[in-house]
Amino acid sequence: MTTESIEELFLNGEEKMEKALNQLKREFGSIRSGRANPMILDKVVVDYYGAPTPLRQMSQVTVQDGTTLVISPYDKSIIKEIEKAIIKAEIGIAPNSDGIVLRLAFPPLTEERRKEITKDVRKLGEDAKVAVRNVRRDMADELKKLEKSENLPEDVVKDNQDEIQKLTDKYTGIVDSTVSEKEKEVLTV
Repeated sequence: MTTESIEELFLNGEEKMEKALNQLKREFGSIRSGRANPMILDKVVVDYYGAPTPLRQMSQVTVQDGTTLVISPYDKSIIKEIEKAIIKAEIGIAPNSDGIVLRLAFPPLTEERRKEITKDVRKLGEDAKVAVRNVRRDMADELKKLEKSENLPEDVVKDNQDEIQKLTDKYTGIVDSTVSEKEKEVLTV
């Protein structure tokens, strides 16, 4: 029973840390870095015959020449609605329409804007590390409960506390490297 409980504790903890990391990556995907990235459109919702529909479900989005997104709606009659939804989503880029497709040209970022984005990236990274540390705290609390309820030996508790810390260090390291990759991407002209 004891090893199963501890294994379950680690499985749940690692799963939560992985979720924090995945959330960080999703948020990084929607940050504009000067390069065209279709993920920036994930928050765009179009009013399609009265139903709010994600833009990427109703059109094909492709990257053209690295700095332009081309949006080809499956239903050409809603191109105006898509244009309104992009403007309403405030992604910082105005769409150009030719009646068949929409183009979003990503202008190069100014040095000042790159620095602002880098600060945002660091803040998101710090938030992810806080989430990982919160999972560590919850795991440690759960381990203390197991220690009391199942009379775990002190050395087993200590070994597991060390393992919890190693897991935390692993995920904070991954967050740090993910943050530095995104910073490099943002700062690359």
